[in-house]
Amino acid sequence: MTPLPRSFYERDAVTVGRAMIGKLLVHASHEGLCAGRVVETEAYCGPEDAAAHSTGGRRTERTETMWGPAGHAYMFLIYGMHWCFNAVVATEGVPHAVLVRAVEPVEGRALMAVRRGMADGRRELSNGPGKLCAALGLDASHKGLDLVGETLFLSEDPQEAPPVIKTSRRINIDYAGDWVAKPWRWYAAGNRYVSVKPKD
Repeated sequence: MTPLPRSFYERDAVTVGRAMIGKLLVHASHEGLCAGRVVETEAYCGPEDAAAHSTGGRRTERTETMWGPAGHAYMFLIYGMHWCFNAVVATEGVPHAVLVRAVEPVEGRALMAVRRGMADGRRELSNGPGKLCAALGLDASHKGLDLVGETLFLSEDPQEAPPVIKTSRRINIDYAGDWVAKPWRWYAAGNRYVSVKPKD
């Protein structure tokens, strides 16, 4: 598994969000190597996007990673307990990010199952942003990590044909006004690990 080059991330979030479907998200930890095939993503497109953490130009300690160079991990906490993984994309000073919402376990399934406390054949292993981070062992310590390195990265998947990719609205952003309608969620059609049925 070879990390994708930084140039992969140096594009807008809409372009990268779609391109990430079918790639492998790989984490090499002291416990072992785990990898999941990305089957669902969402794009968040900077200060203009009312659903983005950087909306209105918000720049805080929490969001600072998004304002940096492309190809780094942006981690955030939901419900005070679940970590979510995002890839920072675009260019420095343009806070675009792509949220990975679901992966299909490929490598290290047994370790992922232990981390999640369930059988490795269950779709609940990694069919949501918090679930996949728990399965892959991702948390606050990975915030800002360079994705063009050997610890946490995206890689091509040589074992699978490219999936059929479908599009829908993003999930759980009812607060975002007109931005709710943006078709900025992508998912692998028919994959059992996709988190929820499409909104459209």
